[in-house]
Amino acid sequence: MSMAKEIPNAQKRYQYQSPSKTSRPQESDEDSENHDNDLHMLSSSAPHSRSKFFTAEDIKKTRSKVQAPFIIGVCGGSASGKTTVCDMIDKRLGTQRVVIVSLDSYYRALTHDQIELAHAAEFNFDHPDAFDWELLYEQLDQLRKGKSVNIPVYDFASHSRLKEKHTTIHGSVIDVILFEGILSFHSTAVRDLFDMKIFVDTDSDTRLARRVLRDIRERGRSLESVLSQYEKFVKPAFDQYIWTTKKHADVVIPRGSSNVVAIDLIVQHIQHQLDKRSKVQ
Repeated sequence: MSMAKEIPNAQKRYQYQSPSKTSRPQESDEDSENHDNDLHMLSSSAPHSRSKFFTAEDIKKTRSKVQAPFIIGVCGGSASGKTTVCDMIDKRLGTQRVVIVSLDSYYRALTHDQIELAHAAEFNFDHPDAFDWELLYEQLDQLRKGKSVNIPVYDFASHSRLKEKHTTIHGSVIDVILFEGILSFHSTAVRDLFDMKIFVDTDSDTRLARRVLRDIRERGRSLESVLSQYEKFVKPAFDQYIWTTKKHADVVIPRGSSNVVAIDLIVQHIQHQLDKRSKVQ
């Protein structure tokens, strides 16, 4: 079995905004025609994103042959390597226009009492009720139809959505959407929007070790609080809500991002599907 040729590292994650504003209300097809003179640019709300510009001419050419983006759901436990897998797929797709969207963007804003619990590491962020499934479905469905959406930006410090900030994505200029999150497969309605479903299967000890290092280094947590939260919320949620959705995956990646062969084969399949779609167009 041949392996896909690896393309040199070059991020191409696409989340667009007008340079005159940081955000714009959701626009209809008719409204979008009024922005043809804008220079569309990638906004870097994601920590590892890169910028790329699209001129008005690029947008016009794309609109003449709009096709639905290929949407891939990526699921797996906390610290399983979902984002790394998405980055690897992104790099290997080369010239394809790719955007990575995280389930974390769809956390619900917490009440005052819930914020107090969160600061005490007593709020369950791994439970399905923590997410806004209605908004998530609406926006993924709009992107699938080639529409534009404003992805919310969630602030983990205040445990609320930033009212004056969001990331605008134009579905008409995207080839591939990689949607990643611990509960990506939980909602049947959302799951049915995916053209492909990937489960990142990483050993539980590895996931715990990664989470401990991340939370201590990046979030200033103590080892005791990290382990307490893991035992109280993270592990039970994985066993009840995440592991049980593995059966919905089209592809399971054992060992996560270290399984380069599996990722190369996935990229081959994605490219094949994109080629088939372009021939139909």
